[in-house]
Amino acid sequence: MTEAFMIRAIIAGVGVAIIAGAIGCFVVWRKMAYFGDSLAHSALLGVALGLVMGISTNLGTIIICSIFAVTLIWLQQKKILATDTLLGILAHSALSVGMVTLSLLERSVDLHSYLFGDILAVTPTEIYYILFGGLIVLIFLYFNWSSFVLMTIDEKLAKAEGINIVLNQLQIMLLMTIVVAVSFKIVGLLLITSLLIIPAATARQLAHSPEIMAVVSSLLAVFSVIIGIYSSLHLDTPSGPSIVVASTLIFIMMSIFSLLIKRH
Repeated sequence: MTEAFMIRAIIAGVGVAIIAGAIGCFVVWRKMAYFGDSLAHSALLGVALGLVMGISTNLGTIIICSIFAVTLIWLQQKKILATDTLLGILAHSALSVGMVTLSLLERSVDLHSYLFGDILAVTPTEIYYILFGGLIVLIFLYFNWSSFVLMTIDEKLAKAEGINIVLNQLQIMLLMTIVVAVSFKIVGLLLITSLLIIPAATARQLAHSPEIMAVVSSLLAVFSVIIGIYSSLHLDTPSGPSIVVASTLIFIMMSIFSLLIKRH
């Protein structure tokens, strides 16, 4: 009989994998890996905000990461510094303030679980956040998929079609914010970007259309999560890194398979 904590872990993991796989496609297409990494770093300040204010750490993360995304867009429009420089300043500042804030808290904080995840300890409340956040992400993707893809393919053509590029960029960033907020319990703040990038990069080798790539990416992320959960349980390894290792192994196998197919 499957233990209750395993059922919760699988539900949470699958929920995160589906949205991470879909959003991850845009991270790969638009070369936003560094932004994803920076967003994850800033999320630690969101965790600290949640603990200080006595609210959900997921909500605190959404607040801080949304401020991060809006600030980045605003500074990009001002053209004060290069984007990678802005990301470095904002991300490491938020990370440092978050670390200092957590160290000043009177109660002890399990920093390891926030940084590397602990999916086997996920609670029913956190599952509700994941499912609700995931539903929002999927709804936004469904209604804005065409404009997001067109903007990714050719921004000039998208402008000619009347698409607001800045608004769409902000929407993608905010969707990534939700994914980060609901994912840190699964793979940890330091490894969230890998869950966004690796399944999407794997799917890119197998799919020939944006829609198929998104579906394949989500399925690969789901497989990675399930394999990672069971390997973590049986090998007594950290859950977050185990999921990423599983994803990496799938990437390697699919890359070899893709190369062999192309040769023939």
